[in-house]
Amino acid sequence: MKKYFEIMKNNLLFGDITSEELESMLGCLEAKEQNYVKREVILFTGNPIDFVGMVLSGSVKIIKEDLDGNDMLLAEIGVGELFGEVFACAEISHSPVTIVAMDHTKVMFFKYQKIITTCQRSCVFHAKLTENMLKILAQKNLLLNQKIDILSKRSLREKILCYFMYQCKGEKKFSIPLNREELASYLCADRSALSAELSKMQKEGLIQYQKNQFELL
Repeated sequence: MKKYFEIMKNNLLFGDITSEELESMLGCLEAKEQNYVKREVILFTGNPIDFVGMVLSGSVKIIKEDLDGNDMLLAEIGVGELFGEVFACAEISHSPVTIVAMDHTKVMFFKYQKIITTCQRSCVFHAKLTENMLKILAQKNLLLNQKIDILSKRSLREKILCYFMYQCKGEKKFSIPLNREELASYLCADRSALSAELSKMQKEGLIQYQKNQFELL
């Protein structure tokens, strides 16, 4: 477990916490590791959820199914990132989403209540954990507002350009973390319609792209 300490310390949840504190903290948080193979479901929609997961290797995706059984990509979670904290914090007893391993993935789970409540040993790091968790939830709220902004655009082209403006961070050349199928799911669009619109935008001189590398012209 110690070999993952640097990954864990790079996450805001464990910001300003030393390796020595982290080692003793994991027992208090009832931390446990779990391995998953590619495409294995980590959490089904409707399963109980009272934990926070951190990706130690590989990656996971969070998807939401509509009434017709179509999957909508909500987020991709990479190494060192958390998932499940928003639902656990909101005290949603059963998961509204499905979480799937995208690669061979190792996840460390923590009991959410152990993060935000002081234990019988009165560990000094609990106050810092609570403060850090509030910062994480605030950041997740900003990302949610960002997606609402993107999906509120009326046309597919407007949604694409809005998404690119968030991704490029002021640079003309940038890469995105999603392939075409994932981007279509994120934008709630048909994949073929997305590919056709990207092709039109390139022919019109708005963008250039190669796979997930893009340039705004």
